Amino acid sequence: MKEKLLDLLACPTCGGDILLAYASKYEEKEIIDAVLTCKKCDREYKVVRGVPRFVDLAKIEEDKAATAENFGWQWTNFTQEDPKYNEQFLGWLQPVKPEFFKDKIVLEGGCGKGRHTKLAATWGAKEVVGIDLGDGVESAFALTRDLPNAHIIQCDIFKLPLKRAFDYAFSVGVLHHTPDPKSAFISLAGKVKKDGHISAWIYGAENNEWITNYVDPIRTGFTSQISQPLLYQLSKLPTLGLFLTTKLIYRPLNAASKPIANKLFYNDYLNHLGTFGWREQHNIVFDHLVAPTAYYISKDDFAGWWKDIAAEDVEITWHNQNSWCGFGKVV
Repeated sequence: MKEKLLDLLACPTCGGDILLAYASKYEEKEIIDAVLTCKKCDREYKVVRGVPRFVDLAKIEEDKAATAENFGWQWTNFTQEDPKYNEQFLGWLQPVKPEFFKDKIVLEGGCGKGRHTKLAATWGAKEVVGIDLGDGVESAFALTRDLPNAHIIQCDIFKLPLKRAFDYAFSVGVLHHTPDPKSAFISLAGKVKKDGHISAWIYGAENNEWITNYVDPIRTGFTSQISQPLLYQLSKLPTLGLFLTTKLIYRPLNAASKPIANKLFYNDYLNHLGTFGWREQHNIVFDHLVAPTAYYISKDDFAGWWKDIAAEDVEITWHNQNSWCGFGKVV
């Protein structure tokens, strides 16, 4: 933890300022082990292995704990980086471009292994705070600790230990895995300053009936319940089918004849997946099977979220024939 992060922290219980009570270990400019305290209510929070911890996973709701455990395992085992992440990330954030981040204080709701926190920091953000509930914060901290403007926090998105101090907040692929996606979105928006902006990318209900009807029962009844190492091995079989299909059918046909390729099932998305190698495709398959909770949200419901925060200049975009991107101003 970098000491300047204290300027952005607030007690998740009472909203009071967070102070550094004492630090027992430093590594260069990073506080590795320490105790933080709330100036108002005197609650204490630990910094462990460089990450401020504002949540005790043993004391949170069962569905949140299961999500944190499963995704935490994923992000400590799928730690690879891919040069295509930049393009993929911007696709989820559209219409945002890299220059939008310059000199902004940015919040990422659900940072996973930290790849998007890192991108935001390298694109010129003044400060970037990535938050996550699970042990993936360990990987995120390792990935971003050398960046002077990047910070990682372990906390609950519904009880953010942060001030309303952010110019921009974003969440990609996370809100639909929370127990209440809309409330998680509203919580995130609550940390954005007046005239700041927020982006969100979520699974769409439209065109995903095959998942909700056939894949979800397998996910909820089996794959999210077994051990993560076992699922890691079992998920290689559907990954093989996906890998061969995207590499041997979708990519070649899209290169040869786009009008014909557009008639293929799920063409935009599967053609996009074909740009990735085995490791990333395995990660994507595992991601869909490991989640204890997953919601698929209609455009009308998603539009309602933005009305609930009274956002202005809202843009909602259909992405890859299977998901929704949203961007708007917080007023």
